[in-house]
Amino acid sequence: MERTGADAAPRAERVPAAGTAPGGGFVFGIADEERRRGVRRMKTLATGLLLAVAVVYVLAKWAGSAGAGGWTGYVAAAAEAGMVGALADWFAVTALFKRPMGLPIPHTAIIPTKKDQLGQSLGDFVGENFLSAEVVRRRLRSVGIGRRLGGWLAEPRNADRVTEELSTALRGALTVLRDSDVQAVVGEAITRRADAVEIAPGVGTMLEKIVAEGGHRRAVDLVIARAHDWLVEHGDSVMSAVSGGAPGWTPRFVDRKVGDRVYKELLRFVTEMRDMPEHPARGAIDRFLRDFAEDLQSDPGTRAKVERLKSEVLGRGEVQDLIASAWGSVRAMIVAAAEDERSELRLRVRAALLSLGRRLAGEERLQDKVDNWLEGAAVYVVTTYQGEITSLITDTVAGWDAEHTSKKIEAHIGRDLQFIRINGTVVGALAGLCIYTVSQAFGG
Repeated sequence: MERTGADAAPRAERVPAAGTAPGGGFVFGIADEERRRGVRRMKTLATGLLLAVAVVYVLAKWAGSAGAGGWTGYVAAAAEAGMVGALADWFAVTALFKRPMGLPIPHTAIIPTKKDQLGQSLGDFVGENFLSAEVVRRRLRSVGIGRRLGGWLAEPRNADRVTEELSTALRGALTVLRDSDVQAVVGEAITRRADAVEIAPGVGTMLEKIVAEGGHRRAVDLVIARAHDWLVEHGDSVMSAVSGGAPGWTPRFVDRKVGDRVYKELLRFVTEMRDMPEHPARGAIDRFLRDFAEDLQSDPGTRAKVERLKSEVLGRGEVQDLIASAWGSVRAMIVAAAEDERSELRLRVRAALLSLGRRLAGEERLQDKVDNWLEGAAVYVVTTYQGEITSLITDTVAGWDAEHTSKKIEAHIGRDLQFIRINGTVVGALAGLCIYTVSQAFGG
């Protein structure tokens, strides 16, 4: 249903569009005021031309009645038709923006009364001709984004620019993120993942493989060597511990003898284990580890104990604090790498961009993949959100004030419309002259 100029007034609930003042009126800037002055000048010129042909018509008629000759008829006919053309075009141009002379003539004030319909038509036009899947896919395919992007990225200065922008974006994102939020998410994710997965079978499989390949022997060697060194350095402590555990009724020299004997035997045992790869104790350790690996994989009791131990460890505050503090270290490391132009991170990103650019520029298959992905993404967006995009146009136009909309449009196209009035005057005069000439010729 058409809306009158009053009906087209902005509703209170509408949000002013960009470039509009509160209440829906446009904000007229300096450029708009200059355009409006230009329109007024053209209106004055067109109106002045109408008045000029009117004066010519009156003078021609007066001269004809005074017996000035037949030429006055030609001039009067041309002037009369010029006035008709000028008035007709004035009516047509004026009817676009308001009611001529304020009269309620049907199909006038077209822009104010049909503003919403024009907005809807504009939205439909954009949706059908610019936001259709076929148009978007054909346009993107003709552009060849993959090939152009590859050639652009293959330039070192462009790769440097992208690397710099990515580094800035990364630093900004890490700055915006709150440590407490990230730490909570990381801690919860690690804990949930650890709780959901039974670790005993995996640990058993890994331990079994390590023992089979002899990878544990270095650790055993290290432990035995450190035990030997500790015994050498703390011999007195060992002998004192052995002597101190003897019964009180034994003589002290006997306790010292026993302690010395125990220490020497213990030192000899550890020394032999250190120096003899085939020592029986080493074989016992290997058997223990193999049996433990098998129990981790198949024994329910051992697996349950490992799970309880895992839960106890994860539940400790120190472990949770360690997990949470890991984010701070990671963030500091990433920020430092992003800020340093010679960091390994930025150098690798730059090298990856250059490699991607060269591949995109030279491999048609990769170009097709990129083009197809971009086309699919663009088609999905325009087909899924076409209504929202076009409604932006229709709602924006609907939110405009009818009177100010007319003034804004007239300021932009009014000068050209006034040329229509001028052309109407000239063309009308020429047409009237031709018609009069032909009628005189046939009448003669």
